[in-house]
Amino acid sequence: MDLLNTLVDKGLRRELPTREEALAVLATSDDDVMDVVAAAGKVRRHWFGRRVKLNYLVNLKSGLCPEDCSYCSQRLGSTAGILKYTWLKPDEASQAAAAGLAGGAKRVCLVASGRGPTDRDVDRVSDTIKAIKEQNEGVEVCACLGLLSDGQAERLREAGADAYNHNLNTSESTYGEITTTHTYADRVDTVTKAHAAGLSACSGLIAGMGETDEDLVDVVYSLRELDPDSVPVNFLIPVEGTPLAKEWNLTPQRCLRILAMVRFVCPDVEVRIAGGREVHLRTMQPLALHLANSIFLGDYLTTEGQAGKADLEMIADAGFEVEGAEQVTLPEHRAAAGGGCGSHEGGGCGSREASGCGAHEGSGCGSHEGGGVCGSVPAATAASAAPATASAGEARTDLVAVRRRGAGTDLAPNA
Repeated sequence: MDLLNTLVDKGLRRELPTREEALAVLATSDDDVMDVVAAAGKVRRHWFGRRVKLNYLVNLKSGLCPEDCSYCSQRLGSTAGILKYTWLKPDEASQAAAAGLAGGAKRVCLVASGRGPTDRDVDRVSDTIKAIKEQNEGVEVCACLGLLSDGQAERLREAGADAYNHNLNTSESTYGEITTTHTYADRVDTVTKAHAAGLSACSGLIAGMGETDEDLVDVVYSLRELDPDSVPVNFLIPVEGTPLAKEWNLTPQRCLRILAMVRFVCPDVEVRIAGGREVHLRTMQPLALHLANSIFLGDYLTTEGQAGKADLEMIADAGFEVEGAEQVTLPEHRAAAGGGCGSHEGGGCGSREASGCGAHEGSGCGSHEGGGVCGSVPAATAASAAPATASAGEARTDLVAVRRRGAGTDLAPNA
């Protein structure tokens, strides 16, 4: 297929595809999906080999958010039966992080629901970052706390944070249909603050909210321009008790096409399969490793994920290897530049100078179901197997389990 050959060549040169080419990837048929995966896989392996970076979420504060993000189980007015608790103490959060690190995670993502942190909240998170760093040599820490005020990103950086997550989620033109309590510009402003403070930018999207192909291409091209180091791709989990509970729009093939499009547009960036992979990719999850080079290990913020042991077995069985703490995730040209998916002339996933990164859920770095905290989102239990006949529009609520273990409970976490 000429289209795929062209996209591979561009990906190896870090050249931006045309919008028409990106849309054409999304429009390919299910019969061609394996060709699409094979082509995008060449780009993924060129920049990242067969390494898979593991990330681990710690939900520092769950529920009771004043924002109205339609996809979020923690939103204002949500009736989802999720765990609700206030801030974990630094030692509690550090213990939770240790479980993920023991399972092979390289990065810990600290997430809190809410519009954004107060200065006292930043102090709390700073103490937690220091505790985790002191007890775990070489660990990366990403904070995901919502909208940042002036000076807060600098304080997190001084405390030892390596990155900040705040997702764009959807296209600017449709953002107001998803959230009304903050704006798309607020998200951009927050990640710009993080980027300016020297934090690695992490910003992604949520697919499956009823958006068009044009919306998906718009948000990915905006991400390329905003220049994040990592792009988490979340697949909406339609959680009962939220406005998008009836939006079951994704198939495994559709998810693979979306991931391939992101890889072609952002060839040398860390693409992370985030929330919803267990629910929507199901038995085709291993194929997605040929497109993305990063996943979350274990459970998510408010829902259960695949068993951590199953994640590790899946990676090994698919012929990939877990990225070690001593290995550098980003390609040499990006790591040397200190950032962004295209912080060099003429290329990279976003060749705009001094660009910020996208912004994220106003409520706690995407700490909502179906949403995207640091790439996180609700997922399914490992024991739940989707039938081969499952298709878009078919509700699979049996694949969504509310988290009842780990942070905020007395039960051991899944890691």
